[in-house]
Amino acid sequence: MTQLEENTISLDLIEEGGLCRQERRDAAANRARILEAAEKLFAAHGVANVNMADIAQEAEVGKGTLYRRFTNKAELCLALMDTQMIDFQNGMLARMQQMSQQHIPKLAQLDQFLDALVYFTDAHAPLLCEVQRAGMLQEVDPDRLELPHFWQYMTVNGLLKAAVANGELASSLDIDYLADALLSPLKADLFYYQREARGFSLERISAGIRLLLAGLRHYQDPE
Repeated sequence: MTQLEENTISLDLIEEGGLCRQERRDAAANRARILEAAEKLFAAHGVANVNMADIAQEAEVGKGTLYRRFTNKAELCLALMDTQMIDFQNGMLARMQQMSQQHIPKLAQLDQFLDALVYFTDAHAPLLCEVQRAGMLQEVDPDRLELPHFWQYMTVNGLLKAAVANGELASSLDIDYLADALLSPLKADLFYYQREARGFSLERISAGIRLLLAGLRHYQDPE
């Protein structure tokens, strides 16, 4: 290989690396524009009334660019919730750790978690409805822990099992089923129906779910 060929290869590698870095910057900028456009359109017209073509046009990106980052509107909705969801998770974990240090019973911790979850769900109901319509809330892939319902289920399930271990609940209870049952009123479509069609207040929904939890305390193991 000649010196000229060596220099040409080196220059190509440098230029290629520069292009990759530029592409990464462009990709990040496009993603931010897409999310900003989606948030603006959702606020103005409602999530259900906005399609992917509308978002691409508002963000001034091609449809191919949009679909390379988000394969459907549900994925985009999850991305919009990402920061708020992480903040909620971290805040609740910190609160439960503090309550454990104060020796507050696990059922009392679960009571507070469910109450907070009602208000979180209300704040994100339109986005969650879109994610649920796409079937993404039913994912249980361990690599998809960011999906809202799966993380919520694992938290409720874990607190119920801890309550059994602490003698707060009967050991014969079907914890796996009950964790789903307690969360069922917070599934996005049912929750949205209760709020919009039935006119239930957040306080009423929270009180009802927590009453279901309180009823578990009175169950006794069969002799």
